[in-house]
Amino acid sequence: MAETLGSAASPAKDVTARTTSIAPKPTAAAGPPRWLRWMAVFGPAFVVSMAYVDPGNFATNTAAGATYGYLLLWVIAAANIVAMFVQYLSAKLGAATGRSLPELCREHCPRTLNAFLWLQAEAVAIATDLAELIGGAVALNLLFGIPLIPGVLITAAVALLLLMLAPQGRNRFETVLAGMLLVILIGFLYQAWNAGPTTEAATGLVPGFAGADSLLLASGIIGATVMPHVVYLHSALTRHHAAHQRPGPSADHPRRPARRQIVTALALAGLANMTMLVVAAAVFHTHGHGGIDTLHEAHAGLGALLGTGAATAFALALLAAGLASSSVGTYAGQIIMEGFLRRRVPLAARRAATLVPAMGLLIAGLEPTRALVLSQVALSFGIPFALFPLLVFTSRRTLMGALVNRKTTTVLAAMAAGLISALNLFLLAQPFLD
Repeated sequence: MAETLGSAASPAKDVTARTTSIAPKPTAAAGPPRWLRWMAVFGPAFVVSMAYVDPGNFATNTAAGATYGYLLLWVIAAANIVAMFVQYLSAKLGAATGRSLPELCREHCPRTLNAFLWLQAEAVAIATDLAELIGGAVALNLLFGIPLIPGVLITAAVALLLLMLAPQGRNRFETVLAGMLLVILIGFLYQAWNAGPTTEAATGLVPGFAGADSLLLASGIIGATVMPHVVYLHSALTRHHAAHQRPGPSADHPRRPARRQIVTALALAGLANMTMLVVAAAVFHTHGHGGIDTLHEAHAGLGALLGTGAATAFALALLAAGLASSSVGTYAGQIIMEGFLRRRVPLAARRAATLVPAMGLLIAGLEPTRALVLSQVALSFGIPFALFPLLVFTSRRTLMGALVNRKTTTVLAAMAAGLISALNLFLLAQPFLD
């Protein structure tokens, strides 16, 4: 009997041993893939960064380089630093409070003020989408000869497909946008390589202007860089951090990943913007082609002076910018309505609604690049109404806890908001002053 029990026990011991030996393996494989963990940290900043290389930036940066050479390169660098700072505050707000900037406006502002903030934010989102749709349509026209109005419809449809990845497949959405940012950057680096050495570009990092017109263009560059709709959006993208927040001293932890992701993503966007200006200066201004006023002229000039490859790279980068930034603009519009009003509309309906102004302007015969510039003017209206509430909320300890702004941060934020608002007021007042 003892032998029988012993023999019966042996398989049990073997099973236990086998179970013990394989038990740790599921634990080791339980975590998400590395790329998924990476995008969870850096993804929101890559989504936001697409607004900083939208078709409006193509228009202003190319005009600045063609007209003034490297003179305004420092403006792009300074605007990018300010953008990093503003987006850091927005990301910090979402991480600390678990709510987006529109949600906080609804909770803490009087009803009338909240309604006004919502209306202007919706106008900003529509103006943003206008620029992106037209930019994508211009790119399709340059690449395939598609007329502008069908191009707007195609751009809208593809951007809607991208939006179907968010928020359920947000990591995939963020990965696709990060890839498009790289397409834009590689496209302009390729153009810079073909343009040859640009040793004089460093002179553009010294602050300076060349009359009122250059100051006006500098205002346009800043207006096309600090985008109000992504200030709202970034706070929503990072608010999920608050759900995983630990109490106590560790509450300060989200600052570090927010800084890393913003600096990384916006540095790439800033490099793309600076390369746009450098290429335009080296190719157009240096060879006496300072009258480049439209994206079609820029594309044709690149083809004539650098070859078909550079012109194609420009058009592909413009297409990537139009598609990606259009999806970001519509996504931001959804966040704005949800936050200010607690209302949601289907993305397809919002996408269809934003088609109307773009189609109307093109049917009316407005030159596409001119429409892009007008959209940047419209965006300039919304910058103060996003920055000042952001400054107020991030300065309240009752909301931010350990992540409340230091006094130095508050002063710098107030200076940045005041400077950007003043420059945009100048941009708006310039036609009347003339």
